[in-house]
Amino acid sequence: MKHTKTLLAAAAAATLAVGASAQTRGVTDTEIRIGGVHDLSGVFAAVSTPAVAGANLYFDMVNENGGVHGRRINYLTEDHGYQLPRATQAYNKLIERDEVFAMLLNLGTPHNLAHYPLMERRGVPNVAPLTAARAILPEPPLMNFSSFSSYYDQIAAGIEYLQGETGATTVCSMYLPTDFGEEIALSSHETAERLGMSFGDETTHRPDDQDFVGAVSRLRAAECDIVTLALGVRASITVVGTAKQLGWDDVSFLVSSAGFLEPVAMVPGGVTDGLYAASGWQDLRARATEEAPAAFIAAFEARYGQPASGFAMLGYTAAEQMVMALEAAGPDLTTEGFIAGMESLDYDDALLGTHINFSATDHQGANDIFISQVSGGQWNTLVRIDGDEM
Repeated sequence: MKHTKTLLAAAAAATLAVGASAQTRGVTDTEIRIGGVHDLSGVFAAVSTPAVAGANLYFDMVNENGGVHGRRINYLTEDHGYQLPRATQAYNKLIERDEVFAMLLNLGTPHNLAHYPLMERRGVPNVAPLTAARAILPEPPLMNFSSFSSYYDQIAAGIEYLQGETGATTVCSMYLPTDFGEEIALSSHETAERLGMSFGDETTHRPDDQDFVGAVSRLRAAECDIVTLALGVRASITVVGTAKQLGWDDVSFLVSSAGFLEPVAMVPGGVTDGLYAASGWQDLRARATEEAPAAFIAAFEARYGQPASGFAMLGYTAAEQMVMALEAAGPDLTTEGFIAGMESLDYDDALLGTHINFSATDHQGANDIFISQVSGGQWNTLVRIDGDEM
């Protein structure tokens, strides 16, 4: 009789667990559907494409080992080409039709911000978006989790560092007139004022702009010492190259984490040598001999047959973060349990080279800012700054 009661109790518990998971969107007994809205064909394809590959590398490893509490992870991605109308279609498909449990690595500041209402309305957590905008974490942060320091803080730290190193007195900015670009322009203005510097001039650009001779000449005439860039990847390279072609060699160009990519450093002929970046993580290739980066590089290249990049690393570590929270949430997966799992994460990430820590009141995982500079075809870390001390 005792054995029978035990079996009945176990069956009842299993039924309750299945019933609970059946009520959780994107979750079945065998699968967890995760979504991601990316730029796979536009000006930031060099960010999204490797990030998706890195995430899938980690998810595949987890799935090959039985998944999370017996459930496989299915990462569904859509391409918006850095266009808001296409982003709306992609978010609607993943959330309304595919009914994903959570979103991971969504790219783009304006694209994330425009679709918060839909994610919040449907109860879909937004984890590790590929944007470092301050607005990504509203007050309260609700279901949004950002991994790194903000664009605003990165640019502020970069300007302050360059002022100390070069004696710069005038700051200027070149940016896309979007939430992304306007945050970097605002930081440039306010940091210059805070440090007693002058703000010389600024230029705004379309995502598809290719000719920057006029803009660079204008900022040179304004005697800019530091020019902050909030442009697409190719455009940032072109700007730095244009300045060199014009003989403007006494200026420091500064990008945020959005421009902190290996292809930017690896442009043939040393076109981007001297370019500075302020980012929330350390360059992967510069640490290739360390244990964790070396293992990731080897695994990525074995899987895809191409070099691993920093944003592939971000995709991989974001997927790992997602899995850690899913494991912490337990087999009876609910959105509330997942949020609690995310808020419990507190660990050193050896691959990123920084500490990740979330809580119920703080959904920004890391505060560190790393100042790097291009030299010899790669990014080299110059200094690490504690964002809490800024």
